[in-house]
Amino acid sequence: MAKKSITARQHKREKIVAKFAEKRAALKAAGDYAGLDLLPKNASPVRLKNRCQLTGRPRGYMRYFGLSRIMFRDMALNGLIPGVKKASW
Repeated sequence: MAKKSITARQHKREKIVAKFAEKRAALKAAGDYAGLDLLPKNASPVRLKNRCQLTGRPRGYMRYFGLSRIMFRDMALNGLIPGVKKASW
């Protein structure tokens, strides 16, 4: 499980990206790169990292489910993800 400070930092970045998204798009469309430089660094969506919603783990992230591979496996085996079952042949 990721440290709480890491996940808190990620949530803070997500809020800042959402806050400045409109302004950032307008500046980009206008080609005002000097204005883009004045925005906070964390307003850029490139600085976001995909993390597991439950544990905050950054590696082995499954975008479709928003979970890490470990949590996905646990939840799938417990029947908590609808439509997913363990393959057997």
